[in-house]
Amino acid sequence: MSIANELLAEFEQQAPVTRKFLERLPEDKLTWKPHEKSLTAGQLAYHLALVPGGVVSGAQQDTIAPPGFQFPQPESMAQILEAYEKSIATVRTVLPAFNDEAMRATWRIADGDKELAAMPRQAFLRNIMLNHWYQHRGQFSVYLRLLNIPVPSSWGPSADEP
Repeated sequence: MSIANELLAEFEQQAPVTRKFLERLPEDKLTWKPHEKSLTAGQLAYHLALVPGGVVSGAQQDTIAPPGFQFPQPESMAQILEAYEKSIATVRTVLPAFNDEAMRATWRIADGDKELAAMPRQAFLRNIMLNHWYQHRGQFSVYLRLLNIPVPSSWGPSADEP
């Protein structure tokens, strides 16, 4: 199996899990946040929706400029779920197109002539598309808990689901 297809297989297992988390957020809690320094629940959910497609799109280039992080406030759950479906479709289209040579090739973030990061493309996709995504899903589970919303199971049972 190719490197890209191995990552895609993991992604396909985790995509429905992330969707379960997103679907739990009530529309009336989009602007709630646990602390003044925190993102709102809607901003975090929207970020979860956008990460996979945005990261795999960035991986199509050999070098990108540092991303300017913006966390827009979504207006509705429909907007979040629509963005999620587009993001998932992007991964399913783009990721399998990388052959093993492309996955082993060096991918970079550079600010002009200054290289900020360089790593194999597969490491970028593993660390940012997947691990970063999981980290934010864990963060989102805390938001759900604080809102007294049942937390879905992910790799094993949660306190709310076997």
